[in-house]
Amino acid sequence: MRTIEKVMPLPGFRLAAVFTDGATRTFDVKPLFALEAFRALDDPAAFATVRNHGYDVEWASGADLSADTLYLDGR
Repeated sequence: MRTIEKVMPLPGFRLAAVFTDGATRTFDVKPLFALEAFRALDDPAAFATVRNHGYDVEWASGADLSADTLYLDGR
């Protein structure tokens, strides 16, 4: 399982994730706003609350994404 070293919110509702293996990925969260769990993140202040938990990232709203999702689906 991959581990996230650092996560940073970017403009346009994207995340930059740096992994412990040195890989960096950018993940576009905007398409997920169609899902109820992610709707609250369609606000820059809410989106900026993202926190790194190593194996996932989580927002204050409770929405989360796994490290594998960020790694495999990111660019």
